[in-house]
Amino acid sequence: MRFVYSFLLVFLLLSCTSVRVNYDYDKDIDLSNYTTYNYYSDMHTGLSQLDEKRLIRILDSTMSIRGYRLAEEPDFFVNILSNEFQGAPSSSVGVGIGGGGRNVGGGISLGLPVGSPGIQRNIQFDFVDAQRDALFWQATAQSGYRENASPSVRESNLRALVKKVFSKFPPKAK
Repeated sequence: MRFVYSFLLVFLLLSCTSVRVNYDYDKDIDLSNYTTYNYYSDMHTGLSQLDEKRLIRILDSTMSIRGYRLAEEPDFFVNILSNEFQGAPSSSVGVGIGGGGRNVGGGISLGLPVGSPGIQRNIQFDFVDAQRDALFWQATAQSGYRENASPSVRESNLRALVKKVFSKFPPKAK
């Protein structure tokens, strides 16, 4: 029985920190032509300076593993934008009253939110062709965010986010 409770606790914790990612890309672009990248010099990520450094370090490592090099004159630029917002409670309890009989009926229903809404963070990654100044790949990730998290937890969360975002980059040719 203890195993079941432990499993449920782990499942609940993991479901709270899940990362949802939406992708979009120009299907007419041959991504094999891109080998070098850099960041916009005037990039305003919306992250704290420390989180921005963590994210860029993780992103550089991920890009290097995938065969892309950081260069002064790149094939494409990376832009990162983020914002935080108050998320809606994810569950509610319904309370209902009803009656009926002899072809007469009525009812009242009420949804009560359970739990407090958490802070959510969106991070958007834009890849822009340096020659044409045209967006060719974009991913937007949404995940939970805790302002008072320790530096190691923040880095772990950013690492999981980057891993999920770049699990489908480059897109597979169909």
